[in-house]
Amino acid sequence: METWETVITGFIGGMGLLLYGMYIMSEGLQKVAGHRLRTILGNLTRNRFAAVLVGIVLTVFFQSSTATTVILVGLANASIITLQQSLGVILGAGIGTTVTAQLIALKVTEISFPIVGIGATIIFFAKRDRYRRIGQILLGFGLLFLGLQVMATTMQPLKDEPLFRQMLLGAGNYPLLAIIGSTIFTFLVHSSAAAIGIIMIMAMQGLVSLHPTIYLILGANIGTSFTALLSSLGSSREAQRVAIANFLFKIVIVVILLPFITPFANLITKLSSSPGYQAANAHTLYNIFQAILFLPFINQLAKLLKKIFPDKQTAEEKQLKPRYLDERFITKPAIGLGLASKEINNASDQVYDMICSTINIFDRGDVVLLKEINGKEEYLDMLCKNLTNYLTQILRKPLSREEFNRCMSYMNIINDLENIGDIIERDITHIATSKITNGSQFSQAGWKEIQQMHQNLCNLMRMANLAFISSDSDLAYQAIKNCPKLALMERKLRVQHFNRLMEGTANSIATSSIHLDLISSFLRMSEHINNICQQIITRGDVSSTLFSHHEQDLQSNEDQICFTH
Repeated sequence: METWETVITGFIGGMGLLLYGMYIMSEGLQKVAGHRLRTILGNLTRNRFAAVLVGIVLTVFFQSSTATTVILVGLANASIITLQQSLGVILGAGIGTTVTAQLIALKVTEISFPIVGIGATIIFFAKRDRYRRIGQILLGFGLLFLGLQVMATTMQPLKDEPLFRQMLLGAGNYPLLAIIGSTIFTFLVHSSAAAIGIIMIMAMQGLVSLHPTIYLILGANIGTSFTALLSSLGSSREAQRVAIANFLFKIVIVVILLPFITPFANLITKLSSSPGYQAANAHTLYNIFQAILFLPFINQLAKLLKKIFPDKQTAEEKQLKPRYLDERFITKPAIGLGLASKEINNASDQVYDMICSTINIFDRGDVVLLKEINGKEEYLDMLCKNLTNYLTQILRKPLSREEFNRCMSYMNIINDLENIGDIIERDITHIATSKITNGSQFSQAGWKEIQQMHQNLCNLMRMANLAFISSDSDLAYQAIKNCPKLALMERKLRVQHFNRLMEGTANSIATSSIHLDLISSFLRMSEHINNICQQIITRGDVSSTLFSHHEQDLQSNEDQICFTH
């Protein structure tokens, strides 16, 4: 009984070190390479082989194919990647988990103490954040293998325990029971790497023979898919397809391998006589076989999954919530900010459509169109509110200076987009309603001037949209240079309108207040667009001097009135 108490307490302690080491190692890797991760994820459209490579890299970063698959579910839910791209990454994720297994077989656990010491020393004495994060990675790496070493030491006495031997013998005699038990355990620890590591330690200690080891590894690979399945509940249909595909991959390979376990075990025996390497190689071959079998048929599998699990939402239903925001990535700022960027681009597109549509209300006197624009403004308000809450939660997490500045820049841009929407909803709506109710018409010259200023405003917003989505500071600067021209145009059009009033033009007199309020609203919208472009240039860094360097250039261009089309 005392032996079992020692084993259980040691196992729990070692498991704690293992999971905590994986956690802080993953956090450190994300902080060091977060922006690179986002770039990689943004380039998944290359081909299926690139997707497999990305899956391997991500899983090495997160030290868990479970974490990688959960992230894929979230990205698919946010429409960042397609089902076809996700399938390739899933296959790569399986191969990525084998890296840790091979390191365990190499007995890296024996140098865990020096790695922990080096990592902790760097953390305590390094002054720069980058070096401290490298220290965090080393510390996590060392704790991961230290946990495995603790478990190996505490489990060694079980060799002489008859009850434990009978349990492991049962794993060989009852394959399905062994697979189910391993599946449940892997799901509970939420990491296939941790489960595989424990199985390998048991094999290296001589606690379990090759056949039971293979069954346990098969179960661990299935168990890693359950967390993703749960995370997909309530997500979009595309995200659910990703999770189901991952589960089906694992199940199908297990079903194919089960009748051939003996030949599979013989192949592994030929590759190595070491129990540790045999377990690692079984895990590696399983995932390589999975990739070879399914990679050529990714497109066909994606089509099949779409037929079996068709879309369940209409386009109107999808409009009721943000397209890209995902609460699960708030703890991963690099990815969360990428999702926020796509949602801001969505909101910016809504604003651009609203601005361009305003002129048609005055041209046609269309009340239905007026209601549509107001509906878009309500959708914009919802987007801005969700974006603000999302970014506020990200701001509460540990951020690098670059991430903090980027987050603040996004907050400012959202505020300006919302202000433009408010001008359209509050002012433009009131002006249009007055014109339609009174049945008044602009003078021919006045209407032409309004159309010209409106076109310039649309061009300005389009430039801001393009500058934001491409992070093009030069284009944002060109848009800023055009803002004073719009202000000068507003003053010139105001003077020309007063001239028509003095000439007694009937339509100008009847629409005077409407005319002046409308061009004033256009001007105020341009000021908010100017603010957006300034944020694109400075990227939220209040100490940036980039914008101030251009102020004299802006002043020198005030003599120009019209945009260059």
